Amino acid sequence: MSVLLETSAGDIVIDLLVDYAPKLCENFLKLCKVKYYNFSPIHSIQKSYSFQTGDPLGPMAPQSDGGTSIWGLLSGDPADKTFTAFFHPKLKHLERGTVSMATAPHPSDPDQRVAASQFIVTLGDKTDSLDGRAAIFGKVAEGFDTLEKINGAIVDDRGHPLVDIRIKHTFILDDPYPDPPGLREPSSSPLPTKEQLATVRIAEDEELLDEEANEEAAAEAERRRREREAAAQALTLEMMGDLPFAEVKPPENVLFVCKLNPITNEEGLELIFSRFGKILSCEVIRDRKTGDSLQYAFIEFEDKKSCEEAYSKMDQVLIDDRRIHVDFSQSVSRLSEVWRNETNAKRKKAAMRDGGGWGGVKELEKRRQYRNEPVELDEGRGYRMVHGMEELRGRHDKAPERTEPRGRGSPRRDEGYRRPERDLDRHGERYRPGRDGRDRDTERRSRSPRRDRYRDRQYDRHDGDRRSRDDREWSHRDRRDHDRDRGRLKDGDRYHKRGDERGR
Repeated sequence: MSVLLETSAGDIVIDLLVDYAPKLCENFLKLCKVKYYNFSPIHSIQKSYSFQTGDPLGPMAPQSDGGTSIWGLLSGDPADKTFTAFFHPKLKHLERGTVSMATAPHPSDPDQRVAASQFIVTLGDKTDSLDGRAAIFGKVAEGFDTLEKINGAIVDDRGHPLVDIRIKHTFILDDPYPDPPGLREPSSSPLPTKEQLATVRIAEDEELLDEEANEEAAAEAERRRREREAAAQALTLEMMGDLPFAEVKPPENVLFVCKLNPITNEEGLELIFSRFGKILSCEVIRDRKTGDSLQYAFIEFEDKKSCEEAYSKMDQVLIDDRRIHVDFSQSVSRLSEVWRNETNAKRKKAAMRDGGGWGGVKELEKRRQYRNEPVELDEGRGYRMVHGMEELRGRHDKAPERTEPRGRGSPRRDEGYRRPERDLDRHGERYRPGRDGRDRDTERRSRSPRRDRYRDRQYDRHDGDRRSRDDREWSHRDRRDHDRDRGRLKDGDRYHKRGDERGR
């Protein structure tokens, strides 16, 4: 057994516990059936605890009597206005969405509590303080988002919402109880009375209008923001050369066809789509390297009408065992390519006509010149591009040739000095130095001037110091060899003189 409450905050579906609280459920069902709860305000909202409703006028109306039961409503007897509430021992306020009848002590018996029409719905889990004061008869099955909205409503110090939240309609989904005598179900929901309208603080319609206005303003602001963002992106693409101009729009006579079979070619597509009008071009986009179809194509018609007709009739058509998808093209690459080619052609023509310039600009000229070539100044032609040979071949070509080893400690040799020959040793054989010693140093010394000829002046300091040490070492070795050779010559002369004296 269920009841649907349609409120200004949303819908709430309540499942009734007819087996545990049959009389409470019957009273609630019959009041909903006669539309007694229509336009009843929701009040006494306690955040994350509960709210209360069920009084047609609400606690703020001076004419309010707090509500009545279905039996007092039908009979008009004040004694039937309330009835004894039954508290089932197994039903507790332990979860959100528990629905219970608000009760009050009986005037003659304080231990007995009575109920009428007002009921409470819990908004939190820890609400066991309501046990013994509110009689449970149902639970919320659907509409917890509505409970969240009610829980977040702005209220005054007494828990009354500043913007009215009211029950609009009640619908009975299942009623197992027979109607009491005199009950007549209205054919339509009754209009609110003058007393009910007088209790309105801020009408729901006014808030809705404000919300709609705010939503429209927000939507308009979002639309303007997207337009500005799109314009900025289009301007960036124009500066990069991807778009001919920022305000470019895709052509209206070009169709985009996708989900093609890889075997479908241009001839087949053009034959199929040509029945809608003359086709200017049909291109299946293919991979640049392999030439395989990428399974989409662009078809350009002669007029817009043919394109629209093909769009309306060819979508989801089976071609080569594939359901194709057809849409209007959003690509402007062809327009951009045409514009770029036309612009470059105009610039070249202008450059040829004016006898100079580059890219249509007279002040620029495509020219390459080396520094060792004579420069002819021409004030009318503007700036020119000059490329140095050193930048193309490397900086090492600028270094001057060096014919003698570098070194801070190497002495200058006499131009007429000639190193004595060491062809013969004391055994009469030709002198052949080994590979371990001086021949490697000799090769390195003889090769270093030729190699230094191509080195830069700004060479690494470590290598320069090493070469300086090598030069100083070789200077000492040359001086030592020279002295040793001179000593050998003197010893030889002295030996020959002694031999001559003995012979005499």
